[in-house]
Amino acid sequence: MASIQGKTALVTGASSGIGESTVELLLKAGATVYAAARRLDKMKGLEKKGAKLIKLDVTDEESMSQGAIAILSQEGSIDILINNAGYGSYGAIEDVPIEEARRQFEVNIFGLARLTQLVLPKMRENQYGKIVNISSMGGKIYTPFGGWYHATKHALEGFTDCLRIEVEQFGIDAVVVEPGGIATEWGVIAADNLKKTSGNGAYAEKAIKAADGMAQMYTGGKLSKSEVIGKAILKAVTARKPKTRYVAGYMAAPVLFLRHWLSDRMFDRIVKTMV
Repeated sequence: MASIQGKTALVTGASSGIGESTVELLLKAGATVYAAARRLDKMKGLEKKGAKLIKLDVTDEESMSQGAIAILSQEGSIDILINNAGYGSYGAIEDVPIEEARRQFEVNIFGLARLTQLVLPKMRENQYGKIVNISSMGGKIYTPFGGWYHATKHALEGFTDCLRIEVEQFGIDAVVVEPGGIATEWGVIAADNLKKTSGNGAYAEKAIKAADGMAQMYTGGKLSKSEVIGKAILKAVTARKPKTRYVAGYMAAPVLFLRHWLSDRMFDRIVKTMV
């Protein structure tokens, strides 16, 4: 295990859930941590624990570039980047407006990619860097009404694989973390959006059932706490030779095992039964 004492980390989507837990764990490990989100007021608790707050919108070029410049000028480097910001846009593919589909990609892929571009030059110069991209078991599987969300996470898996091979020559590690079910606001918000998008019309009956199932799961007490993913991220950034992927959280390992071994049609049946 390698120490990250004195290293500088940037964590996006740090105002709650996985991002918040990750900031706390990195601080305890001795890193200087910049907690980034659109709303600074939601991160006051992290500031009291020693985090440095930065307002950052991953859909805004100026926000990202100015944020990176500010950290680099203050600290001299960004050694660890945790690309955690993201959300799930749920609804039948036919129903989701293309503008919303584009925004899903802007947040979950293009913002992440731009931040990665901004930190890489200094990481290459230092011959050191840890880039951790928070995907999902949804980056390997699929569910009805999650088409645009799954598309971004499947894209993130391929993006990170390519990145890993490109940057390893410079002493930089690129890692994917694939969470399972995590007890955050994510699922309830996604369920609400699903009802708003497809709660009427051709897909209404199945969409409402799926949304109710999501809401029940995310309020039922079975899901893993966000600290589980924070610990996986900490393990990735402190490993001398990290794994390419870390799987953690409720049902992630068994579901990904089934996806690996079952045919598409067999997995379709399981997904439809679960939904």
